[in-house]
Amino acid sequence: MSQALPQRWDLDVLFSGGSESASFHAFLEQLEKDIATLKGRVEDAALNLQEKAAFVDVVAEVQSIAVRVRQAGAFISCLTAQNVKDEGAKLLGGRVKTISAAFGAVLTRWDEQLLRIDEAAWNALLADEELQPLAFVLNERRRRAQEKLTPEQEVLASDLAVDGYHAWQDLYNAVVGRMTIEVELDGETKQLSVGQASNLMSHPDRAVRDQVFAKWKEAWGKETELCAQALNHLGGFRLALYRHRGWESVLREPLDIGRMQEKTLDAMWQAIDNRKDRLVAYLERKAKLLGVEKLSWSDVSAPVGNVHKKVSYDEAAALIVEHFNRFNPSMAQFAEKAFKEGWIEAEDRPGKRPGGFCTSFPVSKQSRVFMTYAGSASNVSTLAHELGHAYHQQVMWDLPALAQNYAMNVAETASTFAEMILADAAVKNAANDEERLVLLEDKLQSVVAFFMNIHARFLFEKNFYEQRKKGLVSAAELDRIMEEAQKQAFKGALAEYEPHFWASKLHFYITSYPFYNFPYTFGYLFSLSVYARALEEGESFAAKYDALLQDTGRLMVEDLAKKHLGEDMTTVEFWQKAVDLAVADIDEFLRLT
Repeated sequence: MSQALPQRWDLDVLFSGGSESASFHAFLEQLEKDIATLKGRVEDAALNLQEKAAFVDVVAEVQSIAVRVRQAGAFISCLTAQNVKDEGAKLLGGRVKTISAAFGAVLTRWDEQLLRIDEAAWNALLADEELQPLAFVLNERRRRAQEKLTPEQEVLASDLAVDGYHAWQDLYNAVVGRMTIEVELDGETKQLSVGQASNLMSHPDRAVRDQVFAKWKEAWGKETELCAQALNHLGGFRLALYRHRGWESVLREPLDIGRMQEKTLDAMWQAIDNRKDRLVAYLERKAKLLGVEKLSWSDVSAPVGNVHKKVSYDEAAALIVEHFNRFNPSMAQFAEKAFKEGWIEAEDRPGKRPGGFCTSFPVSKQSRVFMTYAGSASNVSTLAHELGHAYHQQVMWDLPALAQNYAMNVAETASTFAEMILADAAVKNAANDEERLVLLEDKLQSVVAFFMNIHARFLFEKNFYEQRKKGLVSAAELDRIMEEAQKQAFKGALAEYEPHFWASKLHFYITSYPFYNFPYTFGYLFSLSVYARALEEGESFAAKYDALLQDTGRLMVEDLAKKHLGEDMTTVEFWQKAVDLAVADIDEFLRLT
C-alpha cells in the first residue's frame, strides 16, 4: 500500500449517481415487481408447500428478494450517513422502508403457509439434502410465526409501522442532521457536527473537553423535548405490539433476535458486577493522573500520559494489515482490498452523521465501512472494529442467504476480536513504559465502555420501559432515569454524569433492534474467549475461527460456544474467565502509574 489510500468510499461501483442513481431506481422498480409476484404466489390457494418442488422454489424467491432488500437498505444507509442533508436519499429511504414493509407482509403470509404444513411433512422437507443447510433458520421462522398475532394483524402492524414506529427513528435522524455544536478552538469559532464534537471528548486538553461537554449538553438540552416525543412513541409502539402478542417481558424480542437465553445474559452481567471494584480502582487512579478528585463524564475518554501522537490514515491501514496478517493472512488480504478499493468512508468533514458502522451489499458481495477518522488511537480501534464486521460477512457469502442472518451479539464478536488483535500487538510492541501506559489506557477505556457505559444504557432502557408502561415519560424524568443508571453502572465513581445521554445516543432510536446495547458487551466478552483460544492454538485456529463465524447465523449462541469452544455460557464461570482477562490490564496500569 505504497500509494495514498482513498478516504472516501466508492459507492458508484454499486449504484452510480448517488441519490439520483438511475440504476438504483431501476433496481427498486424490479424489486417491487418481484415482491408483488411473490405475494401473488404465496396467497394462491393452489400453492401446496408440502410438495418439495414448490417449497424449494418459494424459498429461492424469498432468498433472492431478501438479499436485494438488504442491498437497497445498505445503499440508503451509506447515502444518509455520508451527507445528512441529502434530501433525495431521505426520500429514497422512505421508499425502501415501504418496500421492506411490503416484503415483510409477504413473509408474514409465507409464515402462514409454513404453519399449515403438518409436522411429518415439515420434518421430511427439512431432512432433504437441498434444504438441510436452512433447517435451523426455517424452524426458527416457523416457531416465531406461532408466537405472533394472526397474519392479518401482523401485516397491519407492519404497514402502520412505516409511518408510525419507524418514522420516529427518522425524526430523530432529522434532529441530529440539523444540529451543530459551536466551540472555540485555537481562537476560532467553529460549527461542528455531532460526530466531530464527539471526537473532541477524547482531546488531551481538559479545558477543551470541558468546553465541548458543556456545549454538547446545551445543544442536546434544546432538543430533549423532541427526542422525548420520539423515544416515548417508539417505546409505546413496541409495548402495545408486545401486549397484543401476549409478550410480558420487554427482553423477549432482543433475546430472541440474539438467539440467547435470559440466564446467559444474567450470568454475563453478574460476572461483570463481580469485578466492578477493579474498574473503580482504575477510574480513581486515572483521576489522580489527570489532577482531579473524581473524573467527570467528559474525562472518561481522556488520554493519559504524554504520548499523544496522531496516526495518519495510511499508517493506521498499514498497522491493521500487518497485525491481521500475524493472526490470519486471509483477514489481512481482505483488509488491504477494502483499503485500496475504496470500501471505507473515513474523511473528517462536516455533514456526516456521527459514529461508525459497517454495512454489506449481498448482491455485490462487498461491504462498506463508515467512520470519521481524526487520527486518534480510538479511531484506529474503530477502523479495525468495523473491518472485523466486514470480514465476518466475507466468510458468509457462500452460505444460503437466510443462513447469513447472524444477530448483533455474535456480529460484535468478530469486530471486537479484530480490535483485540490490534490493541494487544500495540501494547506488546510499545517502545517504552510511557507508550505502553497510553496504549493500556486506551484498552481500558474500551473495558469501561463495555462494562459500565453499556451497562448504564441497558439499565436505562429497562427502567424506561417500566415507566413507559404507566404512561408518557417526560424529558426531565428521562434525564433522571439516565443519570441514576449511570451512577449505578459506574458505582458512583464519577463526579459528573451526562443526563441527556438518552437523547444523544442513536442506539435508543433504532427500531430494528430494541436494547441495542448488551450485544456489544456480549460480543466483546465472547470474542475475548475466542481470542484466548486463538492464542492457545496459534496458526491452526484461523480456519476454526472462520468456521465459528460461519455458524453464527444458524445456531443458538449457547450451542455455538458448546460446539466451537466446548463451554457452557449460561454459567457465571464462563463469563468470569473472560471478564478477568479484560480487567487483568488494570493491574499493569496501576503498576505503571
